[in-house]
Amino acid sequence: MSSSSAVPAARPPIRDALVAAAFRLFLERGFEQTTVDDIVALAGVGRRSFFRYFPSKEDVVFPDHEGCLADMTAFLAASGPEHEPVRRVCDAARLVLRMYAENPAFSVQRYRLTRQVPGLRAYELSVVWRYERALAEYLRGRFAGRPDGTLRADVIAAAVVAAHNNALRSWLRSDGAGDAGAAVDHALAYVQMTYARPADAPALWSGPAGAGPGPGGDVVVLVSRRDAPLWRVVQELETVLDRP
Repeated sequence: MSSSSAVPAARPPIRDALVAAAFRLFLERGFEQTTVDDIVALAGVGRRSFFRYFPSKEDVVFPDHEGCLADMTAFLAASGPEHEPVRRVCDAARLVLRMYAENPAFSVQRYRLTRQVPGLRAYELSVVWRYERALAEYLRGRFAGRPDGTLRADVIAAAVVAAHNNALRSWLRSDGAGDAGAAVDHALAYVQMTYARPADAPALWSGPAGAGPGPGGDVVVLVSRRDAPLWRVVQELETVLDRP
């Protein structure tokens, strides 16, 4: 005769339990009204456990950024000379998007909370700056020795972050509806068209490799001055493509 007994559900890791408890209290009481003592009491752990994982109450709102920043830094460090630098930093920015997209409900919840608490907005800006600095440091290495190499690196890093965040925040404001990846790809394409080497810039028409625009498609030929800035060329091309 055999008997079976119910196996108790495994407790979530302490780190996850702290995050879950914190956000439950933040939503019920508000961020400012919630203390670390409140969080550890609900999570069923001690204060020492909290500070083992999070240096401050603000850090528990952004529990995944340290890991993502480490992943981005490792990704850029693994780059070789065969990687076009602008495309590479755009790919690095997609690691941040992947982090947000893995848990849309939590990401939207955090976005709403951050918008309500000035201290969290300031904290978020410091996190964004660290991502931008990682991108800029990689680009500075790739552009070392070139005229205005440092300036170019800093401008491109800022452009990548701005394009990524524009699409990401639009997705978060929509409560995570739609394809966040497609939105970020579209935004980063502007950066690549402006700063990447022409051979590595994304094609304006996408289709099977080697195929043309297809039956009934148009071929657009744009004539521009040799000394025209790239942004003007792109603007003129967009104007043509937007015509019926």
